[in-house]
Amino acid sequence: MIVIHNGKIVTEQEILEGYAVVIDGDIIQDIVLDNVIHNMEDAQFIDANGGYVSPGFIDIHSDYIESIVSPRPTSLMDMDISLREAEKILISHGITTMFHSLSFYGEDIFSHKPMRTPKNVQALVDAIQRMHDRPHLIRHRLHARFELDNIDEVDRLIENIEDNKVQLLSFMDHTPGQGQYRDLEIFRETMRGYQDVSEDELNVIIAERKSREQMTIERISEVADIAIQKGIAVASHDDDNFEKLELVKSFGTTISEFPITLDVAKKAKESGLYTIVGAPNVLLGGSHSGNLSAVEAIREKCADILCSDYYPQALLHAIFHLHEKHGNDLHEMFQMVTLNPAKAVQMDDEIGSIKSGKKADILIIERLDDGYPTLTKTIVNGSLITTTNYRTN
Repeated sequence: MIVIHNGKIVTEQEILEGYAVVIDGDIIQDIVLDNVIHNMEDAQFIDANGGYVSPGFIDIHSDYIESIVSPRPTSLMDMDISLREAEKILISHGITTMFHSLSFYGEDIFSHKPMRTPKNVQALVDAIQRMHDRPHLIRHRLHARFELDNIDEVDRLIENIEDNKVQLLSFMDHTPGQGQYRDLEIFRETMRGYQDVSEDELNVIIAERKSREQMTIERISEVADIAIQKGIAVASHDDDNFEKLELVKSFGTTISEFPITLDVAKKAKESGLYTIVGAPNVLLGGSHSGNLSAVEAIREKCADILCSDYYPQALLHAIFHLHEKHGNDLHEMFQMVTLNPAKAVQMDDEIGSIKSGKKADILIIERLDDGYPTLTKTIVNGSLITTTNYRTN
């Protein structure tokens, strides 16, 4: 038995002081008053030192693993080693459940990333699946991000879903002129950032991308239905108008990732979709592609979930940044990285909050003298995984 005391406990309803969390095995047994824990003589006591006692963070959209597997354009590291090394980094940022977001592209036009070839994507899918049965630090899950023009790989996607290798499915469309790249100049600037291309070459690329064959609406609906029947949540990516929201909802979609404008984000929220914005967007002060500001979406109450997108360090810092710099309620900001994503991926019966009967995934977050938030202890499934001590000499 583990007892965490002397902390500010982030519960589903509020942030409690004067209470302790009691863990029995891998389960949260109870939240009790601090003054009764002296009777628990056989327990291991953990002093939170006045810090926040939070549920572990659940990150449902991050392609960070790609940069670990392929740290250079021509380098491809061992998949199993990469996952083991990545989870040490992720746990240090409070991420106890990671949905590795792998891109199933037909062709990645921006740059040559060996990690995004069908063969290597499948190898990483299989490696993530293997981690379930090996010693591991965090919960590894797969978020399959499927590009609509990748028609040759649809059957493989279905096979992975049926083999229980996919835990979240999203459909993406990066065709220039809509979605994330509805502003063609943003698309052109993005391309120039990856390649030395002329204006004429860009025009050819844009025309070719616009003319590519895509999955039919019927095929999308078929794949979405297979996922839903397996209890897998389905997401839409870069929604940019009301008509698209209505269409994706007809597929059974329950999550809108990175809505492009504030109006679309509000409509998605009104329609009952969970809306996701990026924590790096918060720290950067806006979208790197000129789209919706996460800070604005949160201020307007039309964002439910923060994800790390590509920078896992951002989750912890975004919580406090949103509270201290923008006046958002701290309890609500914690919910955006814990309970809300758990609900979106249908895991809230097991994780996502500090509540009796749930898995004991718990963080202790303290503030250094300069206010810097840091994780000092991390517990996953009732096991103390990390302890961090800062020194001053």
